Amino acid sequence: MNVKIDPRVDDALLEAPQDQVEALYFDSRGRRLFGWVTSPARPRGEVGVVVCKPFGYEAICAHRAMRVLAERLAALGIPCLRFDYAGTGDSADLDAAADQIDVWSEDVVAAAGELKRRTGVRRIVLVGIRLGAALALLAARRVPVDALALIAPTLSGRRYLREFKASRLASQMLREQSRTRRDTIETTAIETREDQRMEVAGFAISPATVTALGEVDLTTIALPPAPHLLVLDARGFATASTWAARLAEIGPDVTYREMTGAMEMVMSAPQFGMSGGEVVSAVVDWMVQLARTPMAVPSRDAPRPRNKVSSADEALVGQGGWYREVPIFIPAEVALFGILTRPRSQESRRRAVILLNAGADSHVGPGRMYVSLARGWARHGYLVLRLDLAGIGDSDTRPGHADDVVFTNEALDDTRAAIDFLRLEYGIRDITLAGLCSGAYHALRAGMEGLPANRLVMVNPLNFFSNRDAQHSELKLAEVVGVPSRYRARLFSFRHWGLLLRGQVSLWRILTIYVQRMILALEAQTRDLLRRLRVHLPGDLGRELQTIASRGVSMVFVFARGEPGIDLLKLQAGSVLQRLGPQCRVHIIDSGDHIFGRSGARSILEGILSEELFAPAPWYAASQREPLPRSGT
Repeated sequence: MNVKIDPRVDDALLEAPQDQVEALYFDSRGRRLFGWVTSPARPRGEVGVVVCKPFGYEAICAHRAMRVLAERLAALGIPCLRFDYAGTGDSADLDAAADQIDVWSEDVVAAAGELKRRTGVRRIVLVGIRLGAALALLAARRVPVDALALIAPTLSGRRYLREFKASRLASQMLREQSRTRRDTIETTAIETREDQRMEVAGFAISPATVTALGEVDLTTIALPPAPHLLVLDARGFATASTWAARLAEIGPDVTYREMTGAMEMVMSAPQFGMSGGEVVSAVVDWMVQLARTPMAVPSRDAPRPRNKVSSADEALVGQGGWYREVPIFIPAEVALFGILTRPRSQESRRRAVILLNAGADSHVGPGRMYVSLARGWARHGYLVLRLDLAGIGDSDTRPGHADDVVFTNEALDDTRAAIDFLRLEYGIRDITLAGLCSGAYHALRAGMEGLPANRLVMVNPLNFFSNRDAQHSELKLAEVVGVPSRYRARLFSFRHWGLLLRGQVSLWRILTIYVQRMILALEAQTRDLLRRLRVHLPGDLGRELQTIASRGVSMVFVFARGEPGIDLLKLQAGSVLQRLGPQCRVHIIDSGDHIFGRSGARSILEGILSEELFAPAPWYAASQREPLPRSGT
């Protein structure tokens, strides 16, 4: 990214040969793990860093910070490996019954060995974040390490389980509140698991892991885990101060600090820009001292040219050889990264799906949904590209643009580049664009602009047009269309009637919302009439859908019950939805939330998406499919 350079940066450093960033796979006791090695062009010592990421949603939030840390370390001459544990990210799947703590601790050991093998470093530093800090400590018992940097460390497994349960409870409460607001109180939520498996936002902890975590208490460690120790505790959530002080008395080199940014880094969604810059700087400064190398410290905003490499001979092969995954870089205005899941070599059909980022989540998708979809569809002969748009995940950011911006017009160029890549490199002719939330929005935009796609699959879109004013008005509109359902649900509530009679509920607000709703309905009817009279209106979603359908493109919308995008689609598209028939189908899943974070609802979603994808043709007879919204029960 092109930004101001810190005056401390040595000019010679910026003129140095490019650092190399390599996407690769490596083995950990028979499991294939995905990782990134950031190798400096000019190594300045024998120290290397392995980043042990947190788990679940925290890993999504911390993705940018981990990437920035690796790049800054490489700028200092320190190679770095960041990787996905088995069953997470882009690594091979893991048995659902496995003890994840034991497996992931072994994965950290394997990653340390891989970094030594590839870069020749002799000294290993483990940087662990949250649960990754606990894994780093456990790995340090299995293999010698020279130093540990622990960020907001999880030292007590029982405490972590309590936090995980609290997150699950909060998630359930939000779903119930959402269901009540949106007039779906009659719907019974699907219980995800009957066993002891714990699941939050699509990320699960196995029963064996629950047991293992219950026995983890790293505060009882009596001996120093490494000669050098950095602990960056979360201010307001400090858990390691007493432990760090006790270790410091024994004699190792212990640095302890409390930092506000330690929790922000793992709890703030990527699009909010809380990339943990303060935390990254603290780790880098400590590493400079540790490496004993007199070098200037580059600013975290200093631009670093990178020479990306993905090894063609390295791949992840699915069980039974049903699919083969490789990392790819797509040449565009900036380098775009993606994971390509290919079907068996015997597959002669040329069909592909491009999965676009959901929000600022990386190409693995919410709760690793995109990984599951890609590998399942490859078994049915589809080539699937999980793409990071520019500025998101592991793709580069356009000069002058910010990281992790979700709605950009340039995303259309990225989608076009991905389509061209698949058509030229693999001879693909049947292409489906798919995505959740903003990914659905970008898929629809590509259809509006006439990009060569055969099918658009859109899950829980919240807006449908490109300019910022339209986005703002649509999101405001989405709020308006959802509110009346909340009031309808409260008609039979004595408590809410009491609040109204006591003047604690604004009757004027209720009337205003309903008036706005009536105006929107009238606007929709007027649009329908003008559409029939062939009068072109700006921002006419119905006309756009008709144009897309006229090219023979099939469209599929899938919503969780209560999503504001449902009413928004009906209001803005009007009767066009019914007139398009089987070329534009809408499915509604009763038990879902915005990201389909529970396994039951996600299974229904994956079934509907697969059914639509495997349909023989986008224009099959209406008698074979109900075109109106249906319940996904």
